[in-house]
Amino acid sequence: MSKDLELKRHSMAHLMAAAVLKLYPQAKFGIGPVIENGFYYDIDLGDITLSPEDLPKIQKLMKEMIKEKIIFERKELSLEEAVKIFKAKGQDYKLELLKDLKEKGTTLLDEIEELDSPASTEASADKVDKVSIYTTGGFVDLCRGPHVEDSKKLKSLAFKLTKLTGAYWRGDEKNKMLTRIYAVAFETKEELKEYLENLAEAEKRDHRKLGKELDLFSFHEEGPGFPFFHDKGTFMCNALIDFMRSEMKKRNYEENKTPIILNEQLWRTSGHWDHYRDNMYFIKIDENNYAIKPMNCPGNLLIYKTKPHSYRELPIKAGEFGLVHRHEKTGVLNGLFRVRNFTQDDAHIFCTEKQLKDQLIELLDFIDFIYKSFGFEYSIELSTKPKKAIGSQEIWDKSEIALKDALDDQKIDYKLNEGDGAFYGPKIDFYIKDAIGRTWQCGTIQLDFSMPEKFKLEYIGEDGEKHQPVMIHRAIYGSLERFLGVLIEHYAGAFPLWLSPIQVKIISVGGDHVEYCQKLAQEFEDNNIRVEIDSNNETVGNKIRKAVKERSPYMLVIGDKEMNSDKLAVRVRGSENVVEIKQDEFIEKIKNLVKDKSLKLYRRGDASSVRK
Repeated sequence: MSKDLELKRHSMAHLMAAAVLKLYPQAKFGIGPVIENGFYYDIDLGDITLSPEDLPKIQKLMKEMIKEKIIFERKELSLEEAVKIFKAKGQDYKLELLKDLKEKGTTLLDEIEELDSPASTEASADKVDKVSIYTTGGFVDLCRGPHVEDSKKLKSLAFKLTKLTGAYWRGDEKNKMLTRIYAVAFETKEELKEYLENLAEAEKRDHRKLGKELDLFSFHEEGPGFPFFHDKGTFMCNALIDFMRSEMKKRNYEENKTPIILNEQLWRTSGHWDHYRDNMYFIKIDENNYAIKPMNCPGNLLIYKTKPHSYRELPIKAGEFGLVHRHEKTGVLNGLFRVRNFTQDDAHIFCTEKQLKDQLIELLDFIDFIYKSFGFEYSIELSTKPKKAIGSQEIWDKSEIALKDALDDQKIDYKLNEGDGAFYGPKIDFYIKDAIGRTWQCGTIQLDFSMPEKFKLEYIGEDGEKHQPVMIHRAIYGSLERFLGVLIEHYAGAFPLWLSPIQVKIISVGGDHVEYCQKLAQEFEDNNIRVEIDSNNETVGNKIRKAVKERSPYMLVIGDKEMNSDKLAVRVRGSENVVEIKQDEFIEKIKNLVKDKSLKLYRRGDASSVRK
C-alpha cells in the first residue's frame, strides 16, 4: 500500500476508537494497527457484547466525526506522565504496554508484532525515556504515528466496518478475550465495491464451509487445531502426495520417513531448542526430555550420517512427507490454514557448491511445473539475513548470492525482503494467486550452510579430502493441509477430474433401475474411475440438486430410456446440457483427462449430439 493510504488507514483506526468511546464510555483499548486492505482495533467493552448490527451505528458516527474536522494532536511525554494520563482514564491495557516498555525498552516493539507502536524519541537500544501520544476527540492513544492533521483529510476515503471477532490480548489464550472490530478502507468507492464483492465471493468459497458440505474434513473439541480427514478428504491428501511423489521420482529423489518424537539433544544441535522452543510440544520418556518434531530436517540429517558419502553420489535428494506438530495459539487457528499438526512435503538436497546453482534452477523449474499443473500464477520473494541468525557473515553472503544468481540466470522477477530470512539461511518464498486474486505463501527454497556444520556432515571430494555438503531445504505444497484448503477455495469445491473424490455420480430414476446402475458403476470402477450411486427414495430433481451441490464432475441419470440406449446421457458440471456419448468413448475420455491432469472437463462439442 502507498504511504499515504497507510497513513489514512492508521488515522481511521484512531477515529474508530474515538467513535466507540463516545458510544461506549467504559471501553478499554488494546491495539489498533493497519493491516492489508484496512485496519482493526481490539477493545474490552466490559459486560457489553457487540453484534454485527452495531457496526453501522459506529460507522455512521465515524462519518459524522470526519465532517467535524477533529484534530489529531500529538504530544511527547515522559513515561511517568503517560502513566498518569492512562491511569486517570482507566486504560489498563495501555498501562501494561507502558510498564513493559519501561522494563524491556525498545525490544517490546519486536515482541508485539501487531502493536500500534509507542514511540521513543530519546531512546537508546535498550531504554525508552519518552513516548508520544495522540488525542483524537476524546480518545487518547499511545502511538508513534504519524497521522493526518485532522479528520476532514479522511473525507475521500471509502471505508466499511466489516466484522467482529474475538482476540486474546497480545495473542495469548491465557489473557482476556477482547472484541476485535475489523474495517476495510480504500482510496475510491470503486475499489471498496470490488473488494466487498471479492469478500462475498471468498465467503462462498470458505474452505471450512465447503469442507463440511463436501464431507472432506472436520474439527472436534477433543483435538482443537488438529484436523480429522474423512474418506473423501483423505483421498485428496493421498492424491496430492501421489502426484508429488511421481514427479519426485522423475527427478531422482529418494523418500525417507523419520520419527515424530526425538530427544532434546538433537533439537539443541539443530538450534530449534533455542530458536523455536515456544512452538514445540514436549514429552518425557524414561526421565529424559523429548520433543515432538516441528520440522523434518534433523531426522533427515541423521539418515545422511548413517554411511560415508562420495562426491559421485551427490546430489542426494531426500524427500519426506512428514507429519509435524507446532504449538499454535488458539486465537490464530483457522481451519486448514492454521493447524497444530500438518504434513510437509519436505525435501533436503545435499550437494557440492559447484552443483548448487544447477540444483536451484532445477527446483525453480520443478515448483513452476507443480503450480501450473493446478492453474496457479505465482510471485517470488527473496529474503535475506534476519537480526537473529546463526552462521558466519561469509556463509550468509555466499548463500544470498547463490539464490540471486539462480533467479537472475532464469530471468525471474522477484521482490527482495531484507532481513526476513530463516534463522539458519536465506530463502526464496513462492506466493500463489488463487481464482479471486488472493495470494498464499506455500513453497519455499532455503539454503543452509550452518546445519551441515552443526551435524558434521561430510563427503569425500575429488581430491580425496573431506568436505561439507551444502544443504537445500525445499517444500512445494508447504503444508499439505493448508495447500488443500487453498485448492478448495481456489476451485470453490469444483475440483479437477483427477483430484475429485467422486468423478461420476449415477442417479437412479427408480427402484427398477438400481441393478443397472450398479452394473454400470462396476464397469467404471474396473477402469479406475471413482463412482457413486444415489439410489435413495427421493425425487430425481432432489438427487440432481444434491449432485450439483456436491460439485460432481459428471452426472448420469438412469431411467428406462437410458437402460435401452447404447449411449450414456451425461450432464457435465457447470452446465444444464446433457451430452450423449457411447460408454466406451466416455470412459476413454475420462481416463485421458485424468492421465493428463487436465484442469478442464469433457464438454459440449466433444460429443456427437447434445440435447437440453
